Amino acid sequence: TNGTSSDSDSSPTVESVEDNPDGGCHIYRNGYYGSSIAVVEGILEVNIIQMTSIQMTDSQAENSLVDFVVTCQGSLPTDVCTVVSDPTCQVSKSVVCDPIVVTDECLLTIRRAFEEPGTYCINITLGDDTSQALASALISVNGGEST
Repeated sequence: TNGTSSDSDSSPTVESVEDNPDGGCHIYRNGYYGSSIAVVEGILEVNIIQMTSIQMTDSQAENSLVDFVVTCQGSLPTDVCTVVSDPTCQVSKSVVCDPIVVTDECLLTIRRAFEEPGTYCINITLGDDTSQALASALISVNGGEST
């Protein structure tokens, strides 16, 4: 049971009763507790502001490369994960996570490779020790060009 003590101390007191299976006796525990809560801002918002196809020569055309320019609000992220899925965002095709260092402004470029042309759902998640935020986009990759 929880309650407050009747003396001048306004700290909450805790009383607990535990059954002793050996003799049916009860153990009573009384005491005081304290706690503190730290409120952190966290990463509040992530936006993909630009997607740019990287032009490569014909000999490098094994994968299509796309740069995603991402911004965020709130605390600075320490890692980024990119999930590439089918156009319905239901079936994951690949997941890539990397640690990042962002100094004073949350503006970063993330480069990802696409093995074949098609339409993909992209989920970019920025995270730190206490929070995560997500941005999603559909992208069409056409053999080295993206829209």
